[in-house]
Amino acid sequence: MKIGERGQVTIPKKYRNRFGFAPATNVEFVEQAGQLVLKKTKKKSHPIGKFVGVLKGRGLRTDDLVEAMRGR
Repeated sequence: MKIGERGQVTIPKKYRNRFGFAPATNVEFVEQAGQLVLKKTKKKSHPIGKFVGVLKGRGLRTDDLVEAMRGR
């Protein structure tokens, strides 16, 4: 395997499949004992993300909730 002109390498398919490296997987390189190790990283979530879907299944529509909050 060679590093390309732009510093890119291709992870062989058998390793992508084995370790779950799909397109858009977040990764980082970490130095460990003089070696460079490729690790998956967790996707950084948006602070509002934990509230997405919190009202789902409660019979409330967004429009109804906004109107209730406005006192209408």
